[in-house]
Amino acid sequence: MGTLVSFVLFILAIMVHEFAHAFVANRLGDATAAEHGRLTLNPLAHIDPVGTILLPLLLSVTGAPFVIGWARPVPVNFARLRNPKKDIAWVGAAGPLANLLLAFIVAQVLRFLQHDGPPIVLALLAQLLMTNIFLALFNLIPIPPLDGSRIALGLLPAKAAGLLLGLERYGILILIALLYTGVLNSILWPAAALIIKVFFFGAP
Repeated sequence: MGTLVSFVLFILAIMVHEFAHAFVANRLGDATAAEHGRLTLNPLAHIDPVGTILLPLLLSVTGAPFVIGWARPVPVNFARLRNPKKDIAWVGAAGPLANLLLAFIVAQVLRFLQHDGPPIVLALLAQLLMTNIFLALFNLIPIPPLDGSRIALGLLPAKAAGLLLGLERYGILILIALLYTGVLNSILWPAAALIIKVFFFGAP
């Protein structure tokens, strides 16, 4: 049951994440995602077999301290963006920011219910909070195909951006290595703890 709940909450977070990418791209002039049926909150439109199903389920079953993953990349046509260099960074940032916004809202609900809320509701909200925070932080890593690489492409000079794009074929392998060597764990947990502190208690 715990694995199923973790997976459902992850799908919810992914749905919000991908819709945000498509929404911002559409607002910035590129309707490609909308034309491909990705401007929707239907999770079936965003599922990636490895990143949305296999990896999260594997992490849940093995008792990993957090569940992370990714969806099918939202298609973006750089040429259709009004300001491609700047706008690709905004499109990349939209997903993680949407997850952080959802996490903030959940944190406020938790603050309100923390003394009187039903334990099962508090547990579900806490898990949804952590799922969204970790999804946002994981996707901000600047390694293709994650969103952090799109943000970096919008900020880096052309030569450096080209080098980053060259990593794309190795991106998944790099991420798996970082995950199973514990490097991601050592980065994401302190960052998540800081975000939770800010969300619950205000800036440190």
